[in-house]
Amino acid sequence: MTEKEITIPEVVTVRDLADLLGETPIKVIKILMSNGVLASINQQVDFDTASIIAAEFGFDVKQPYAELEEEAKTELSAWQILLADEDPDSLKARPPVVTVLGHVDHGKTSLLDAIRHTDVAGGESGGITQHIGAYQIKHGARRITFLDTPGHEAFTAMRARGANTTDIAVLVVAADDGVQPQTIEAINHAKAAHVPIIVALNKMDRPNARPEVVMRQLSDLGLTPDEWGGSTMIIPVSAKMQTGLEDLLEAIILVADEINVQANPERSAVGTVLEGRLDKRRGPLATVLVQNGTLDTGDVVVVGKTWGKIRALEDENTARHRTAPPATPTVVIGLHDVPEAGDILEVVSDERVARAIAEKRTDEAKLRELSRPSRPLSLDDFSSAIRAGQAQELSVVLKTDVQGSIEPIVTSINRLSTNDVKVNVIHAAAGTISESDMNLALASDAIVLGFRVSADAAAQRMADSEEMEIHTYEIIYRLVDDVEKALKGMLEPTYTEAVIGEAEVRQIFDISSLGKIAGCYITRGLARRNAKVRVIRNDAVVHDGAIDSLKRFAEDVREVRQNFECGIKLESFDGIAAGDRLQFYVMRRVEQE
Repeated sequence: MTEKEITIPEVVTVRDLADLLGETPIKVIKILMSNGVLASINQQVDFDTASIIAAEFGFDVKQPYAELEEEAKTELSAWQILLADEDPDSLKARPPVVTVLGHVDHGKTSLLDAIRHTDVAGGESGGITQHIGAYQIKHGARRITFLDTPGHEAFTAMRARGANTTDIAVLVVAADDGVQPQTIEAINHAKAAHVPIIVALNKMDRPNARPEVVMRQLSDLGLTPDEWGGSTMIIPVSAKMQTGLEDLLEAIILVADEINVQANPERSAVGTVLEGRLDKRRGPLATVLVQNGTLDTGDVVVVGKTWGKIRALEDENTARHRTAPPATPTVVIGLHDVPEAGDILEVVSDERVARAIAEKRTDEAKLRELSRPSRPLSLDDFSSAIRAGQAQELSVVLKTDVQGSIEPIVTSINRLSTNDVKVNVIHAAAGTISESDMNLALASDAIVLGFRVSADAAAQRMADSEEMEIHTYEIIYRLVDDVEKALKGMLEPTYTEAVIGEAEVRQIFDISSLGKIAGCYITRGLARRNAKVRVIRNDAVVHDGAIDSLKRFAEDVREVRQNFECGIKLESFDGIAAGDRLQFYVMRRVEQE
């Protein structure tokens, strides 16, 4: 059989690898697990690991830009690849784009704030009135763009966002703490992206600062200081005392000149989404870094699976601009839906083309969605399967408040195993229930149990999107009792109704092939595709059932929020009329105390 060819980056997230392979992330995670690698959907794997996974699916793997690098005998950054087809005469200098990386608590945020406020004090950018995840400062006559990455959701999927958007990585290392695990991770990300590294040796004001020790540690990792004959600029700084900042900015300009950062401002814009969000007043917003070309108000753009005509471009001070040149971060207003971080923005000729591209991408995403496994197993489902004689093993992911709670809980539930049904604790650890725990549970058909802990925001979002249940307890015997009841097929769950939103039916469209479609306006909360819905007319319920389809314009969507319009088709009910009120609700399991 002839193998299919695929090009894989040197570092790739599990989600992106699954997209490249045309498979679901869960299948990829399972193959990784079978090879001894526990990885979440947003975790990165290196080229060698990704190659093994791709081979399992029958692909012949190639490294990116291999031929280009062989011919040029040099390594190119992702941004240089973007410009590979441009006429050299059309390229002009642009501001360098800088990502600040480093270990937690080494002062990334403090350093960015110090740089930004220094510029604000100089009267360049005025008061910062909104946070868009990126901003420009002025150093002398030059501008520098900083990606404000610490703590941002867009950065969790890929710590080195610079692999796609950055010219220079500033690695922040605390002079009193030295190289730490996240420091090494950041170095590896920057090297994989062929991005030059400048080290900001922070906290030099501390009495226990050990710059010589830290420089030796960095040398061992291949970052030899230029003063020791190496090629890495290491700049002593103190974000707290605001010292060394001018030297750091000057080093950034020097490296930018050395690597010759350029773009073609005359062509149609191409950019990357750094953040996306929904604003109640302005609708869907996207923070976009323009990478090549110039983005103009009025341009028609495709961004991932959505599109729109740009109504306005804003900077971090909410000031509006008619254009956004290369290396400029800008808030784009005018899209139909909120895009995802990492989506590519491209200018197209007209709205018809934009709509067609977006619909095609949406259809492709739907096909991938259809291939996903059905709803994950819950504790109640397992109990039902036991009663039907269809289950032999209950897999458990357990998270507790402290390490000392793990052993008594694991021992207690392991004792519940019988010859017919076995309990298998596949992961037990102290700490908050994370997205990684949810991915492991999803890939292993396991249930998630928490003792005196809650789920973090990412885990809760995944639980909602994948329809997974998280069972949390405050008393050990209640946890053990529920597991025992599930094993015996005796667990009878208790559910309570939760209203999540309401809508007003404003118009009815009678389509012969589909039936009646209600044009609705969401007046409160949200409408969700998998929710139940009541049709209320003159304060009386005339129908209570399920939603057959939920659309925004021509696109199927999972949910629609307050103050937006949508089209709704109800399952097995065509008696809906203009003026009816819709009430959306879900049944939530009552957790045991």
